[in-house]
Amino acid sequence: MITKATLEDVFELNKLINSAYRGESSKKGWTTEANLLEGSRTSEKELTEIIQDKKNTILKFTENNQIIGSVLLIEKEHQLYLGMLTVLPELQNSGVGKKLLKQAEIQASELGLSTIVMTVISVREELISWYKRHGYADTGARKSFPVSDVYSQTTNEPLEFMVLEKRIP
Repeated sequence: MITKATLEDVFELNKLINSAYRGESSKKGWTTEANLLEGSRTSEKELTEIIQDKKNTILKFTENNQIIGSVLLIEKEHQLYLGMLTVLPELQNSGVGKKLLKQAEIQASELGLSTIVMTVISVREELISWYKRHGYADTGARKSFPVSDVYSQTTNEPLEFMVLEKRIP
């Protein structure tokens, strides 16, 4: 079941998102960033601030009273920004991500927004290919990868964000 996350979900969301992106647990799935970055992907403080902002929605995918997937949606002018698409590493490739993407498209349509946009680390070719198979296209735009005190880069490869976009009919 996909529903809107609340402040009561922050602890579980933080655990899920960090386990899917970074560290040993993330290596059980195919979307890990552990070979690129170490440290936290998000924090309870950041997730609390996200949920408290009215322009933001975190959708959670719950099964057997456990959050097994989530996605951040942010209303930005005439488009919906999609970020932190997360599926429990052991359940990746089970269709949860596709269902969350579809729900994001429904939300964009309900808000009268005709485009969903996202940023993906440009060296994550397998993930970019997955998004392209789901209708997202490379806009050609690139954004610099931010420096942070909560994570560090573990590769010498230069990192940047690729901007992907999908038009919603």
